[in-house]
Amino acid sequence: MAAKFEAENLILTTWLMIHRADALLKICEDKVFGEYKLNAERYAVLATIQYFGGSAKPSEVARWLQRSPNSISMLADRMVRGGLLKRTRDRIDRRVVNLTISDKGKDALKPATLAGWDFIQEILSPLLLEDKRTLVSLLKMVNYKTLEYLNPGADIEGMLRDEAKHHGNLMKRLVEYLSPSTPEAKRQIGEKKKNVR
Repeated sequence: MAAKFEAENLILTTWLMIHRADALLKICEDKVFGEYKLNAERYAVLATIQYFGGSAKPSEVARWLQRSPNSISMLADRMVRGGLLKRTRDRIDRRVVNLTISDKGKDALKPATLAGWDFIQEILSPLLLEDKRTLVSLLKMVNYKTLEYLNPGADIEGMLRDEAKHHGNLMKRLVEYLSPSTPEAKRQIGEKKKNVR
């Protein structure tokens, strides 16, 4: 009986810690990105559009962020009013509307990305390399079971392969985006960071 209680308590504690970590990370991201007049949600939209090359359909953003198209549309409306995004018509099919990052959005995105990268490294710094590998492996298992639950009968392995491909592309673009080519570019980023505060 005690073993069963301990096992159930551990399940509940694990579940609560996953949710708590997620909630705390979002609060921290809001704080980090708030330095650049963004929040975690707006940053995610800008970063996604940047990943797609600076312009994307709202449906692509919604799919990438695993959000409903309606919620992304409402968020995009607020970001357009705030000057972070522009809506542009597709040149070939005028019915298609794309979201494009404005100059104001670009000015906020790069230093926010650099600050976000610093934050990620700081938060994960207590974990040894092997700890990170273990955590990734455990979270992949939870992710797999979640995808199975949401998509009964679907090819989860195929979905994960697609996700891994996108992850690789994201990391490549992130490295390119975070790597200022000159000391002058680094200095300008530092200046923008100071001016936003």
